[in-house]
Amino acid sequence: MAAPGRPVIEARYEQMFPTLEPAEVDRLRRFGERRAYRAGERLVATGEISPGMFVVLTGEVAITQHSPLGRDEAIITHGPRSFMGELTQLSGRPSLVDAHAAKPVEALVIPPPRLRDVLVAEAELGERIMRALILRRVGLIQSGVAGPLIVGHAGDGDVLRLAGFLTRNGHPHHTLDSDSDSCAKTLIERFSVEPSELPIVLCPNGRMLRNPSEVELARCLGLVRSIDPSKVHDVAIIGAGPAGLAAAVYAASEGLSVIVLDCRAFGGQAGASARIENYMGFPTGISGIALMARAFNQAEKFGAEMAIPDEVVRLRCRPAGEDARFELGLANDERVSARAVVIASGVRYRRLDLPNLTEFEASSVHYWASPLEGKLCAGQEVALVGAGNSAGQAVVYLASQVAKVWLLVRGRSLEASMSRYLVDRIAALPNIEVLVQAEVTALEGVGGTLEAVRWRHLFLFIGADPNTAWLSQSDVVLDDKGFVRTGADLGNGQRPLETSRKGVFAIGDVRAGSVKRVAAAVGEGAQVVAALHGFLADVRGEAAVMGNIGRTNG
Repeated sequence: MAAPGRPVIEARYEQMFPTLEPAEVDRLRRFGERRAYRAGERLVATGEISPGMFVVLTGEVAITQHSPLGRDEAIITHGPRSFMGELTQLSGRPSLVDAHAAKPVEALVIPPPRLRDVLVAEAELGERIMRALILRRVGLIQSGVAGPLIVGHAGDGDVLRLAGFLTRNGHPHHTLDSDSDSCAKTLIERFSVEPSELPIVLCPNGRMLRNPSEVELARCLGLVRSIDPSKVHDVAIIGAGPAGLAAAVYAASEGLSVIVLDCRAFGGQAGASARIENYMGFPTGISGIALMARAFNQAEKFGAEMAIPDEVVRLRCRPAGEDARFELGLANDERVSARAVVIASGVRYRRLDLPNLTEFEASSVHYWASPLEGKLCAGQEVALVGAGNSAGQAVVYLASQVAKVWLLVRGRSLEASMSRYLVDRIAALPNIEVLVQAEVTALEGVGGTLEAVRWRHLFLFIGADPNTAWLSQSDVVLDDKGFVRTGADLGNGQRPLETSRKGVFAIGDVRAGSVKRVAAAVGEGAQVVAALHGFLADVRGEAAVMGNIGRTNG
């Protein structure tokens, strides 16, 4: 990572913009098509889908980023043997930058599917390319110019909702305060925006949205696309947390066609963690979003299709003998067909049973502690409710950002539910005060601003309930708490991690009896792929038998 406070473009310039050796360019030729561009001709436009990654053979390509405010800012000029692109070239989503030929250009254009082939077939070269693509996305996020512009009141719940959604999905964006920024006021006047319509979002493709939903914003940005209803995937994975992403990585890397669906963002609860310190291989810790972004990019590298945000609302099982054994119904009325299904839908945050809680959610009541919330609460006193590891990680992070953290614990102590290293760290921090056997009984405030429990920001880390309501019509057996029962727990010879429905598997936090740890979720994501192969082999065997019977009868 870049040094603290130092832009990645300065700290890791050589890795972001490497020059390839002639032999490396030659090895890439079989993956792409040679094209020529006149001086001044546009290769890529912001908001439009790029044809792929460009390897410059001759000439120069100027890269700029365009702000919805009308400003263009130069990033770099690529010369011979350099390559143009970032993570959108891997996923086939709309470009975040403009590119034009500063001089006549000949380039090798490698489309997204073939770029993924490069990353797999050319291990060392693919690693350098992948690192550059990731670092370039980090640079765009740090620039504060690329991506959509959100205009609204600072601290407004909808501004935080939209900014949080883009942050969790690793998408560049920037915000303007409509109360204090002159450019924001000009935009509001120009578009005749009423106060009730704030926030507005200006998308790179020129469209303006008035207080959009996350799905509306995602479709405007091209983050999610229409799903081909005729395509049959080997496996559909519902949930893009650690378990779902691990299953996607292992399944896609072993040649299965994979689609991953999530109703909000990749990463799940782990993605909202400010710092994970007990995950093997990261002795200094890693932020949840960084860990999960790596997993997301890794799954895309192996060809997994991502549909985020797309919410699954029902699971329908088709008769045995059909190629697509399962159909997923989405909230937008689209359908996904698959031979097998992995349920990794995780859990939903528990909420306090208070009548006016919704009035303060997003603006003053939060369910995770990311840098966005840390900036919002900087210098203030905040309260956090909870005593598990997630609460411990959050309170330690917040203590570095705010004046004081009051940790409200319903039990008698932290030791019974929190890892020792977190208990010790909390005890060592002078601006954390722990109140045991404490419970929030009421919230008071005006206009969404929390005033009493005398803290402006309240963080809730009080556990979670299984996200399984969408399974109510599927006949998948749940336990008395709503978690999915699997394998030996069912007592009827199911495969490991298989539910009561053959071909439907459950992994991670949503599974009854699972260990609620990131490492355990990743392990189950890897383990389920072996069971998937076994099920799909049986399906293929059944299809072959039916085919032979059909030919005999004919």
